[in-house]
Amino acid sequence: MRIVFMGTPAFAVPTLKVLHEQGYDIVGVITSTDKMGGRGGKKLLISDVKKYAVEHNLKVLQPKNLKAPSFLQELKALKADLQVVIAFRMLPVVVWDMPPLGTINLHGSLLPAYRGAAPINWAVINGETITGVTSFQLKHAIDTGDIILQEKVAINPEDTAGDLHDKMMEVAAQTVLRTVQIIEKGDVTYTEQDETKVSKAPKIFREDCEIDFTKKTEEIKNFVRGLAPYPGAFCKINGTETKVYSILVEEVVHDVPCGNFYSDNKSYIKVFCKDGIISLEDVKFHGKKRMPIRDFLNGNKLELIQK
Repeated sequence: MRIVFMGTPAFAVPTLKVLHEQGYDIVGVITSTDKMGGRGGKKLLISDVKKYAVEHNLKVLQPKNLKAPSFLQELKALKADLQVVIAFRMLPVVVWDMPPLGTINLHGSLLPAYRGAAPINWAVINGETITGVTSFQLKHAIDTGDIILQEKVAINPEDTAGDLHDKMMEVAAQTVLRTVQIIEKGDVTYTEQDETKVSKAPKIFREDCEIDFTKKTEEIKNFVRGLAPYPGAFCKINGTETKVYSILVEEVVHDVPCGNFYSDNKSYIKVFCKDGIISLEDVKFHGKKRMPIRDFLNGNKLELIQK
């Protein structure tokens, strides 16, 4: 079976790898265009998917415009039976409807739950204990296609979004492999999504990442781990933005205004919240590297301004 694979980040690489290693004919790999980045914007950045494709001599296409006639002509010439999409961008109908067996996508949730750009982050932020992956046939509206396979993934109490991402990308690879196998055999069953059970996982912007200390400690903990390591929750200490990657929770009764900070300037910075106190554990202060709070305080003293 001739397959065109579409993907960009590290999350997609295990899926491309397993399909390639299982002997499927990967006739083309579509990924994002290269760009300049890094310090001073002087380093050429290429996608993780492209790195794998180049290392294994797979044909790579990097279209800026998915509707460009030149790209569509190249794509058609690949004569793919099936297209596999994971962690890529929205496709126009002329692209996803091209192969005779259609296009399948892999989403990082148990659809129709958490449709959208950030399903892994939102599952952790919302305190879920179970999530999963879904393979489905692509349709015009994002994440709405008929379900082929689903696989559950447990979310442990201390898992960050990064931890869950790493677990899910391996599950995703095996789920896509099984999906391709049953399509190849002609033994696939499609199940419509239940529109009464839809929930959303919208893209997360910087302004969404500030910690609200008026919330309960458990909500704050989920928020922090749901944004770790990227894009990263933050708070402002003395007006300076500080990234927070992990916290400890103390359930204590107090009458101090939420958001007040205090520190011994040796081993902790603590913040009063609605139903307790949190300790900042793993942080990145402005102009500093990410580090444990003890390491930061070892070389920096704070005069905390109280609310």
